[in-house]
Amino acid sequence: MAIRVLVAKPGLDGHDRGAKIVARSLRDAGFEVIYTGIRQRIEDIVSIALQEDVALVGLSILSGAHLALTARTVEALRAADAGDIAVVVGGTIPLGDVQKLLDVGAAAVFPTGTGLDTLVAEVRKLTSESAVG
Repeated sequence: MAIRVLVAKPGLDGHDRGAKIVARSLRDAGFEVIYTGIRQRIEDIVSIALQEDVALVGLSILSGAHLALTARTVEALRAADAGDIAVVVGGTIPLGDVQKLLDVGAAAVFPTGTGLDTLVAEVRKLTSESAVG
């Protein structure tokens, strides 16, 4: 059975080309990908993650609100007793914010320019326990 992942565009950012490329790359690598589309509320992302029983939520953020949106997503998953769902974030992420994102609970950060092979390998590593369990 394929590992399920959710690719989401939180906040007001309307540009989704990168998110679609990531979703396609993950799908081509054997993941079952649920893509939310643009301008999603954190509450809706968490609800979809729970309904779809995903192992990982990938946030695609270009708006500059990556710290707040990631922290809110991690907190909302924990509040829903789903803190075991890994949250990764990618997009326009300044290198100086990578550690801050990890500190608020992101399992991995993929700044602009991260290779798709690297991203897929990291998602595979983060979700490997889901395939076993």
